[in-house]
Amino acid sequence: MSKDADADINQAALEYHECPVPGKISVELTKPTASQRDLALAYTPGVAEPVRRIAENPEDAYRYTAKGNLVAVITDGTAVLGLGNTGALAGKPVMEGKGVLFKHFAGIDVFDIEVDAAHPSEFIDTVVRIASTFGGINLEDIAAPHCFEIEQALAEQLDIPVFHDDQHGTAIIIAAGLLNALEIQGKTLEEAKIVVLGAGAAGIAAVRLLCTMGAHRNNILVLDRQGVIHAGRENLNPFKFSVAADTDKRTLAEAMHGADVFIGVSGPDLVTPEMLASMAERPVVFALSNPVPEIRPEIANQVRNDMIMATGRSDYPNQVNNVLGFPFIFRGALDVRACCINEAMQIAAVNALKNLTHEPVPQKVLSAYGLEELSSGTNYILPKPLDARLRDVIPPAVARAAIETGVAKAGWPEHYPPMESIS
Repeated sequence: MSKDADADINQAALEYHECPVPGKISVELTKPTASQRDLALAYTPGVAEPVRRIAENPEDAYRYTAKGNLVAVITDGTAVLGLGNTGALAGKPVMEGKGVLFKHFAGIDVFDIEVDAAHPSEFIDTVVRIASTFGGINLEDIAAPHCFEIEQALAEQLDIPVFHDDQHGTAIIIAAGLLNALEIQGKTLEEAKIVVLGAGAAGIAAVRLLCTMGAHRNNILVLDRQGVIHAGRENLNPFKFSVAADTDKRTLAEAMHGADVFIGVSGPDLVTPEMLASMAERPVVFALSNPVPEIRPEIANQVRNDMIMATGRSDYPNQVNNVLGFPFIFRGALDVRACCINEAMQIAAVNALKNLTHEPVPQKVLSAYGLEELSSGTNYILPKPLDARLRDVIPPAVARAAIETGVAKAGWPEHYPPMESIS
């Protein structure tokens, strides 16, 4: 039955992408072109004056072009979804999909760019050369460890936001959900013993952000395919070495024993019922492998009745979904022309997400999900993706953090609520 279901949705997806025209995004005009004068203003001779202004002052590109609302979604195709190194061109449907989400949720325009690059230096050089076109860069589906090198190099060389969503977007949503879950369970981030299964982009970024927000590094064990990443391991790359622990634990089963939190960003069915049973009282389990989690909720619920569980799927409660973050984070960054998306802006997004979950849920959201009621609790630790309030709360929080940390080139947007009202 599973294969039949996959066949149905796979065929429907192919038809969706092909008809009535191939692809999911297009370019639309924002100015009239009905008359000869319109065309004269759109191109020659009218276009010459904006060119002269921008040549004299590059910042005028934000006044006279689409740069300020345009994000590049860029991949090298080395880590596309769960499909691995498909190559850049095969990643194009995903990049177009990202464009759909940017536009639908935050009104941001996207050009998707697929780069055939044999080495990170080639990818970096390509992006640097085209970056002046855009107001921001969203890196996508780039394999670790190269993704860390690429993002760091681009952030250092460019004066627009560079954001690897597989790293920071995932980490932000994990952090927001985890803070709420720990509060419900009567635990704190500072004291929680955390196991992270998966040492790729998302896993390492989550550890970094959680430590920045108060988690103790010596309370976190990170595992890859070889087991616990410990200080005695040889041939660790710098990124894995940064999360190595001084511990005698070597296996996932050993790491899980007595843990308060499990965060899985790895693969399907890697956590056994016995491992789950060995965790501390009132555990938090984020089994985020998609489409099959590290342990399925149906199995987990037979083992524990005192846990809070989240997955990456929309058909279970507590979906950890990056769409809760990246469109709105970029919206805030673009609206104040931030030159980067720094840690303060990321933490602002975490807190905005966390706090929104405690607000009464509008009827429109309940209706969209076929629910009669929804309130903060074990089955609601993160807002729903279709909650329109996300655009109201996250961009201003991110924008305020950008201004307060001195990375914004523009002032407080007029259409935002008063800055002092943003927590």
